[in-house]
Amino acid sequence: MSDLLRFSTSLEEDLLVSFDRLVIERGYATRSEALRDLIRDALVQSRIENRYAAADVLGSLTLVYDHHAHDLAGQMAEAQHARHEVVVSVVHVHVSHDDCMEVLVLRGQSSEVHALADALLSLKGVKHGKLFVTLPSRTITAPARETHRIHHQQQHHDATGAGVYRHD
Repeated sequence: MSDLLRFSTSLEEDLLVSFDRLVIERGYATRSEALRDLIRDALVQSRIENRYAAADVLGSLTLVYDHHAHDLAGQMAEAQHARHEVVVSVVHVHVSHDDCMEVLVLRGQSSEVHALADALLSLKGVKHGKLFVTLPSRTITAPARETHRIHHQQQHHDATGAGVYRHD
């Protein structure tokens, strides 16, 4: 962990009271812990919203679909195979007589993860779905140029055939 620095900030009283309620509701021990999580989330969202095509992201895609829909399972499998390099794992659950749920764990370039999610979410018979995307922890606070360097190192590492499934 890096060195901790202290800083002060000014807030309106009602904003601080509401924040303190949030700290308690979510079980944080201190305001600092809650603020660190909020800052990390803002940094992740900022990088993801820009959808850096080469940014390495982690994601989970949850889909609820009608398993009776004509050839939907085949179309879903085909879309996943077309981008197999970003699919780490798939969990399939039979929710009811009509509904199934799949959760895909994804990892790869932002553009590829989003393309797979878009392809699956747009299939006829998918009732609802949501993509959650985040960043590997070491890239959250790294400057954009450092994130770019890390990505190129990972590509080189992957090209050697070693460590295709990196652990951050």
